[in-house]
Amino acid sequence: QVQLVESGGGSVQAGDSLRVSCAASNPVSWYCMAWFRQAPGKEREGVAGIDSDGSTTYAASVKGRFTISQNNAKSILSLQMNSLKPEDTAMYYCAADLGLPCAFPRDDYNYWGQGTQVTVSS
Repeated sequence: QVQLVESGGGSVQAGDSLRVSCAASNPVSWYCMAWFRQAPGKEREGVAGIDSDGSTTYAASVKGRFTISQNNAKSILSLQMNSLKPEDTAMYYCAADLGLPCAFPRDDYNYWGQGTQVTVSS
């Protein structure tokens, strides 16, 4: 069974930092992984993606503030979020896919976690 389980969300103040993580089963199979977010009343948007070769892509709104990374075993996907803003408030989802090329920023990923809530207050 393929599973992605996020953790690390919470409520913080603007300017704070937060790290969310995603534990992936069968990590050796993954080629593409990414973080998406969805705020109430808004469409899901890509936040950051990482390819099998470690190359990363970021949404313009988070570039320079967020960092996506994986451990060597590719079993843990992380998103370090610095200088958080109220507009970063959303449910954050981990996604993974076996296919190439990686779909990011499109959300054409086959596997999704249940999400972890990030709330940033001003």
